[in-house]
Amino acid sequence: MTADPTPGLEVLDITVRFGGNTAVEGVSLAAPLGRITGLIGPNGAGKTTTFNVCSGLLRPSSGSVSLFGQDVSHRSAAARARMGLGRTFQRMELYGSLTVAANVLLGYEARAAGASPWRQAVTSRKQRAQAAAVVAEALELCGITDLADRNVAALSTGQRRLVELARVHAGGFRFLLLDEPSSGLDHAESERFGDILRQLVENRGVGILLVEHDMALVMRVCRYLYVIDFGVPIFDGTPDETRQSDIVRAAYLGDEEHGPDVVGTVGVEA
Repeated sequence: MTADPTPGLEVLDITVRFGGNTAVEGVSLAAPLGRITGLIGPNGAGKTTTFNVCSGLLRPSSGSVSLFGQDVSHRSAAARARMGLGRTFQRMELYGSLTVAANVLLGYEARAAGASPWRQAVTSRKQRAQAAAVVAEALELCGITDLADRNVAALSTGQRRLVELARVHAGGFRFLLLDEPSSGLDHAESERFGDILRQLVENRGVGILLVEHDMALVMRVCRYLYVIDFGVPIFDGTPDETRQSDIVRAAYLGDEEHGPDVVGTVGVEA
């Protein structure tokens, strides 16, 4: 599937300073709809800071953020979510005492309530049926329909990651920011997770910006990568071009002459 001509997320020359410290400087990237774009780099590179700017949780010191062709630099996180920007976090934010279906339903309800707060107080039979259909579709896509009635607290890490993905999918977002979504997954679970991400893009045309430490997953699902180190951009290109870059190998992927390749073993802090 070719990328949707409508732009997804675009970041232009953002810089973030905390007091006298510069966390991110001069970062630009373009992540269109219909594509999985990767943002990678060593621990402390500034990846999560960049994500916080993209989602509206953090205001940059300079630079701009556009979503679907509109400048959202001064819009709140809630406003960006209403426009269709969804996000997951490094640490899963699920409700362990609720069932899988109830957790996924929250993704749908949060978006609906944001558009019309009255939906939280009064819902029609048609709206309840629509919500149930959205939840069922999200559960099926992520392969967890059989877990619908189980409490999240009883699930494995891999299963909870799929619940998290189903919830953000149920929100109907057009663009997803996924922050270390495969953390805690084994190889088989990570492969399955990657297949589901690709289905989301191919079937719904969503855009995804992926921060991920599992380089096998990144190289398999991403069509374009941006690499940052110490808060500054050092490279961007296709996965093959990234593998062959001496700059990236020295900063992140490892060098066969000086030690083992660290692909897939780096930490998850950003």
